[in-house]
Amino acid sequence: MKFKTTIIFFVIFLVILAFVYFFETKGKSEEGKEEKLIALSSDDVQKITFKKEDEAFIFQKDEKDEWLISEPIEAKADKYEVDQLADNFSDLKIERVVEEEPDELEKYNIPQKEISLWFKDKEKPVKILIGMENPLDNTFFAKRDDETRIVLIPSHLKSMMEKKLFDFRQKDIFRFETDEVKSIKLRAKETSWEASKKEEEWFLKKPVDALAEENKIDTILNSLSGMKAKEFISEEKKKEELKKYGLSRPEYEIILAMPLSDQEVTFGLHKEEDKLYATTSLSSKIVIVEEIVLSDLEKKLEELREKGVADFYSWEANRLYLKKGEIELTVAKDEDDIWRFKSPVKDEADNDKIQTFIRKIESLEAEEFIDPPLSLKDYGLDSPMGEVKIWVKEDEDKVKEITFLFGTEDKDAKKIVVRNTRFDYLFKVDSAFLEEFPKDIKEWKAEKKEEKEKK
Repeated sequence: MKFKTTIIFFVIFLVILAFVYFFETKGKSEEGKEEKLIALSSDDVQKITFKKEDEAFIFQKDEKDEWLISEPIEAKADKYEVDQLADNFSDLKIERVVEEEPDELEKYNIPQKEISLWFKDKEKPVKILIGMENPLDNTFFAKRDDETRIVLIPSHLKSMMEKKLFDFRQKDIFRFETDEVKSIKLRAKETSWEASKKEEEWFLKKPVDALAEENKIDTILNSLSGMKAKEFISEEKKKEELKKYGLSRPEYEIILAMPLSDQEVTFGLHKEEDKLYATTSLSSKIVIVEEIVLSDLEKKLEELREKGVADFYSWEANRLYLKKGEIELTVAKDEDDIWRFKSPVKDEADNDKIQTFIRKIESLEAEEFIDPPLSLKDYGLDSPMGEVKIWVKEDEDKVKEITFLFGTEDKDAKKIVVRNTRFDYLFKVDSAFLEEFPKDIKEWKAEKKEEKEKK
């Protein structure tokens, strides 16, 4: 009998244990689950109205799914800021339910703010009414317009709800596709020049005709395209405003030609005291921008010129011709990338010495430019002391040939004038690289196996 009673009590204990476990697990699951005031996709938000105590904003997507401001002004919106607003309020967490059936809303100061979201394929917006800040934990009292309950929403929303119109505006209002720019005319306080793009290279055209350093030109274009408004001065600029802010005759004027889009845009910038005013011929606005752009616009002509005597990669070279004094030779890479003599002998060449020589030529940089008009005879280039040709395989079908001529060395200054036959101007460079020229063809021959073994 006692045994049977024990079994019965044990079974009852197991049932109670299972019952407790089930409800505890369920309770923990429900407790861990976040309750949402709204749980919809921000991608479906098409329109937002944001009303505050002293202002109201309306944001709406256009046919390209880009955010625009339609109230209180018509302007492009900052995509990041408006997307963040949509993200925060379309998936809105409840920190705690305060009251299910409140007697009055006034004690929560509801509504101080009002945010309405229009979702795709929904007729009516979801409206959130927001009240005062809870002094205990800095959350905010809020309710949905179609619900009775009062809830608390997260404190991190405070910074978003305090944003002004400027915060929601697109700041880079002068943006353009830098790759489309094919020519530049720049006039600054202390410099003036013109440049044009041919294939992938930039060439200065005025006041000199010379290859420009690609990165320097790209930096200027990126600076102009990326200029951000610090302050909007005028939405619809007028002649008197252009004059007032020095933009009728600006200190800096940059004209960009974009043939692909059949556009020409003129940037005007004028600095007055600690403010830099800017506008363009394609914009109706006058804004204040950061002064950092001036460091690029004020670069001297010499800073923009490409200082490298030639632009190539030494590892892409596959053929070399060299003539200096009595030495004249040609070497080329075979199918195994081994340098071999083509003339005057057919031996294997010393790969390290040839690669070192080509790298020295690759790294030559101008310490000074000599521009036309000039006389080649004055620099020993009518009958050059040396000549080097390098063939560079840029792709399967294209090989570039580069020819260098070397004038008379100034041994006291340790300088020599070099001509790249592609250009009309000359380069004055450090003459230390002359040490890499072979004094005898034997110097560039590869050591034979038995000679290596003796060493």
